[in-house]
Amino acid sequence: MDIESEIARVIGIEIKGLSLLQERINSSVKDAVETIYDCRGKIILTGIGKSGLVAKKIASTMSSVGTPAIFMHPAEGMHGDLGIVNNIDVVMAIGKSGESTELNSILLSIKNAGAKIIGIMGNSNSTLAKYSDIVIDIGDIEEACPFNMAPTTSSTVTMVLGDAIAVALMKMREFTLADYARLHPGGQLGKRLILKVADIMLKGKENPLVRVSDGVKNCILKISEKRAGAVSVIDDNGKIVGVVTDYDIRKHLEKEENIFSLEITDIMNNSPVYVYEDENAFSALKTMQEREKPITVLPVLNREKIVVGMLRLQDLVREGL
Repeated sequence: MDIESEIARVIGIEIKGLSLLQERINSSVKDAVETIYDCRGKIILTGIGKSGLVAKKIASTMSSVGTPAIFMHPAEGMHGDLGIVNNIDVVMAIGKSGESTELNSILLSIKNAGAKIIGIMGNSNSTLAKYSDIVIDIGDIEEACPFNMAPTTSSTVTMVLGDAIAVALMKMREFTLADYARLHPGGQLGKRLILKVADIMLKGKENPLVRVSDGVKNCILKISEKRAGAVSVIDDNGKIVGVVTDYDIRKHLEKEENIFSLEITDIMNNSPVYVYEDENAFSALKTMQEREKPITVLPVLNREKIVVGMLRLQDLVREGL
């Protein structure tokens, strides 16, 4: 067997199946999307075997993009889980043949509960189709399996259909990137969209501060004590007047100056870059990195221009941004 040719054959068959699905999109799909959108109860997906696995995936995708959905296994449904179904719910039942015993065994109970059934199958004359309020017939699709038996193309087609329905609902609900981040706090995108500077910055006793009237010695000790690599220089009202970094200290030491005879104003940067505590942390990271000379620390201010923290590059990196 030519492995490369076989792989190409399978992919070709599945692509053909998707093309046929695209041609079969009709008002039933539109009705299904609108029914799910208008649902004031639960969205429940069910199916057995590979159809069940596809149903689980669709439920997961819907939930992650703004349409909360759950999966109910037909066998568990027959032993009590049907109790979750009520008359304001929508059940999306998936079965290639529409004749799976386990799935069909729960359809009457779902109907009796008053829930609407959206059936996805490859046979519009099947038992599943007869119980469904909305029938989505994906057709008699050629499977990539050489026996035309194992669900391959049909699984792909159904999964893509589920993705399409989920994305359509996503747009109808005007689901935003901020919404996505709220539902994916553990992922990098979620962190980049959710985390604020205030969530990461050094604050309180950890915030390295010196007053403009302090001596250079105190400034150096504060940099060493707080291990931030810098201190914010503030006036008597707590507002920023400058920043001193360990680089500034080294620069003056290399000149062989008597650094302790200098004032803080002689060594500080009096026009520092800073960020606000309510700014997005990822934006602050870009501020650090996209400068001609990247920086590793940023003073953090509140909207009254009071210094409330210090943001370090290492803390942003540790958060996975």
